[in-house]
Order: sequence, then C-alpha cells, then structure tokens
Amino acid sequence: MLIAFILSWIVALEHLFIMILEMFFSTTSTAQNAFELKPEFLNQKEAKSLMANQGLYNGFISIGLMIVLLILSGAALKSMLLLFTGFVFIAAVFGSLTAAKKIILVQGLPALLAFIAIALTL
Repeated sequence: MLIAFILSWIVALEHLFIMILEMFFSTTSTAQNAFELKPEFLNQKEAKSLMANQGLYNGFISIGLMIVLLILSGAALKSMLLLFTGFVFIAAVFGSLTAAKKIILVQGLPALLAFIAIALTL
C-alpha cells in the first residue's frame, strides 16, 4: 500500500500545481508550454476565465485526494483513492483526445499507476 499511497500523493500534488498554474499563472510561458496554447489565446479575458474555472476543478481533485489520504483508512481509503484516481485517468484520456496528447502521460500515467497499485492491495 505504500507505493499506492506515494503515487496518490503525486497525483494530488500534481493537480495542486496544475490548479495554481491555471488559476494564477495562466498567461506565463510555463502555462503556454504546459498546455500547448498560444499567448494570444491565453491573454484573452474569456480564456483566463476558462483556465481559472478548470483550475478550480483541478483544485477540487487535489484537495479531495489530500483529505482522503490524511483522514481515511482501510477499505474507505482504498475505495476513495480508486474513485479519485479513476476520475483523473478518465479526464486525462478525454484531455488527450480533445486537447493535448501529452496529457495522457503527464496526468494519466501517474493516476493509472496509482489506481493499479491500489487495486493490487484489494
């Protein structure tokens, strides 16, 4: 379970970083490279709103995972970790099909590895 725990923390912290990037630094070169978006797009008011909204959702995933990791134990911990890491993987598949292909590796792979590690402890 230690590997599953570590991988789940990686997913949680990654989504916290994504939230911060999307909500507060969406017009930076880091965001441009991470999201493969042009500065002309990212500097639009509507794009900033969309990025902030998306960042908020990533924050919910991050905080949810952290709460689960810090508070729950046993079967409840495993069930909730499977739920959250499953959500992240599904979102990464969708993102890789509709936005940037690298999402499946950057966000999907850690979530999938965590999901598998958790499932192997059942």
